[in-house]
Amino acid sequence: MSRVISEFAAEEERRVLALRPVLAPVHGRYGDHPHQVYDQWPAAGGDPAAPLVILLHGGYWRYDRMHLTPFAAYLAQQGLTTVLPGFRRSGGAGGYPETFDDIARLLDTIPAGRPYLLAGHCSGGHLALWAGARGLLPTDSPWYGTALPSAILALAPLTDLDATIRERLSDDAALQLLGGPDAVAERLPLVDPVSLLRGPGSTGVRTVLLHGEVDEEVPLAQFADYAAVHRDLEVVVLPGTGHYTLIEPGAPAARAVADRLHALAAEVAGRAVGGLAVGGPAVGGQPVGGRSGGGG
Repeated sequence: MSRVISEFAAEEERRVLALRPVLAPVHGRYGDHPHQVYDQWPAAGGDPAAPLVILLHGGYWRYDRMHLTPFAAYLAQQGLTTVLPGFRRSGGAGGYPETFDDIARLLDTIPAGRPYLLAGHCSGGHLALWAGARGLLPTDSPWYGTALPSAILALAPLTDLDATIRERLSDDAALQLLGGPDAVAERLPLVDPVSLLRGPGSTGVRTVLLHGEVDEEVPLAQFADYAAVHRDLEVVVLPGTGHYTLIEPGAPAARAVADRLHALAAEVAGRAVGGLAVGGPAVGGQPVGGRSGGGG
């Protein structure tokens, strides 16, 4: 089902998604599949101690990362070394389990043991929140892990797959992700942030959920529902802000996102010796030898 949105929201979406992609100066791989690649924008000025941000793109688990390249480049201009990975996606090579295989693999590979901030927008925010909850999965899950992000910034995230299915957001995108109605009961509890937080009440990872006050893409109830089960969550609401302006380079909302990432990095640096550092031309995976080509 397609949501009915205002002209304000429609214009915002058109404006931001029409931005030209920005080519990254560094490319790498974290696996052998063509979608297991990443783009990296080193922080402006080449500061080796710049915070490392891994940024997960949205698009309801279907679309590629190109629309987020301008924002990744913008974050680098704001002094944040930014990595934008591809991954296998619904409707093609991905969905359950491959999308989650790739998120787990890239986060276990790209940072190469360095502390990092994990950010994601919309469905990328869902994946970021899920990744922060990997320690709550059954220990026999292939995705279980305890090497978690230093902090998470979820930007207007989808947090509740059950609600996403009920509201049929983006033409049943969550059903497509999970493999259809018959797979929901078995698969949803393992990949749904709200479900994973019920009971434990915390992931143990510093988490901030930031959204616009007038977001018309993700129902505002999703943010409230996640806050109700995550006792340590910090929620930041930007007045007069929609869904896409969060990732529009130079917009006040995008500056607020960059400022929040710097604030989280400062928190992490205050509790971890050495802070968040990136050493060398690539942050993980194989040595970069050129462009990564296509991918997720």
